[in-house]
Amino acid sequence: MRCLKGVHALGQRVLVLNASYEPLQLISVRRAVILLLQEKAELIEAAEAQLRACAFSLDIPLVIRLVRYIRIPRRLKLPCSRRGVFARDRETCQYCGSQPGRAYLTMDHVVPRSQGGGTSWENVVTACRDCNHRKGGRTPDQANMILLSTPRQPQYLAFALLGELERHDVWRKYTFG
Repeated sequence: MRCLKGVHALGQRVLVLNASYEPLQLISVRRAVILLLQEKAELIEAAEAQLRACAFSLDIPLVIRLVRYIRIPRRLKLPCSRRGVFARDRETCQYCGSQPGRAYLTMDHVVPRSQGGGTSWENVVTACRDCNHRKGGRTPDQANMILLSTPRQPQYLAFALLGELERHDVWRKYTFG
């Protein structure tokens, strides 16, 4: 691959679908090309640009599908993280419903840590800075605020991809819901 032109394309990411078209993960273009060349995956969607090597050219993949089905453990215990909570809540404040952008969002403990609340899927939500400040170290009931949805652990392994899939027009059609 030393003869590749347009090396900037190698920094992009590619959506990997299971054989059943479920989104699995995002990988590098380089890894996607390797899977395609090894015939472990097939090209589903490609960019208009191409990767050119000394002997051949290949469309830059945007979406690939694995040839063999990969079984996904559905009851996997997912670690609770800031990125995961934002993805679960679709970057939406769970108090006022605003979507100010990731830079203006915070992770709020429904039952504050000062009152014995822990950091778990069932006790953290996405909140805008204003709502988090307004709520302070109180529970939503104490602050007279209502949660838009009850926080819970996501059941689907690829849930963390939801926010990413919605950012790219080509990937959006592979989201569930």
